[in-house]
Amino acid sequence: MGSPAFQWMMTEQKISVIVPAFNEEKSLSDVLSKLKGLETIDEIIVVDDGSRDNTAQVAQDLGARIISHPYNMGNGAAVKTGVRNATGDVLLFLDGDGQHSPEDIPKLLAHIDRFDMVVGARTKESKVSLFRSFGNFWLTKVANYLSGTKIPDLTSGFRAIKRERMLEFLHLLPNKYSYPTTITLALLQSGYWVKYVPLSNIQKRHAGNSGVKPFKDGLRFILIIMRIVMLFSPQKIFSPASFLMVFGGILLIGYNIVKTGGIQESTIILMIVGVFTFFFGLLADQMAHIRREIQRRVNR
Repeated sequence: MGSPAFQWMMTEQKISVIVPAFNEEKSLSDVLSKLKGLETIDEIIVVDDGSRDNTAQVAQDLGARIISHPYNMGNGAAVKTGVRNATGDVLLFLDGDGQHSPEDIPKLLAHIDRFDMVVGARTKESKVSLFRSFGNFWLTKVANYLSGTKIPDLTSGFRAIKRERMLEFLHLLPNKYSYPTTITLALLQSGYWVKYVPLSNIQKRHAGNSGVKPFKDGLRFILIIMRIVMLFSPQKIFSPASFLMVFGGILLIGYNIVKTGGIQESTIILMIVGVFTFFFGLLADQMAHIRREIQRRVNR
């Protein structure tokens, strides 16, 4: 806490903590009590995403600023509500289920002066379920390939980000899951700086608190990854698809010549589609560059 960077943060930046919560009355009290014990926090916002228990009352009793959705909209929607209502220069997100330790917040804030986003990355020592770890591992592998960047923890909900960066990409965030995946890929693909701080003091989610459906939401996460990559680096998807079609067509031509002495029309069509896919990817890539340039000029 005594590092020069952290001292600079304490004097120059206003910190808003945003806690999206859905039916978290059992764990929220402990989380908020620890947050209120940190002198560096200027604002605590709890977004009650249509809870059916006393989540809102618990947050209000502990002095947090409470914003309630009239019905459940999803974790991403709660995060966006918190961002729109926060007043801080730096926005810090953590879940209300007690899996993140507020005592680790200074470890993230110590780096926010040099980076656009700082993520509390889970390690092998973190108490995460085996099934969730397995799913996160493969999602991260897909994201690493498509983004061209090594990402230690793609889905961690414990992160600090500069307000202007979050607002720049707020329109891309999904209402459900997963806002961490979207904002991470958007920042990396835009050339912003992201820092990962390894944290082992992360607990398992309390039973019944997670709204993630492993198979259904796993597919959704992959689609989110592909959508973000399509927005920023579409050739990461079009080029491999084009190569597979053209290469497959060449193999089929060789096979057909050996077996039948001729070439089937379907093989030629496959190769033509592969070539068109490549050039369509080039066009999509140029459109992505133009969109980013327009966005940069708008944000100036």
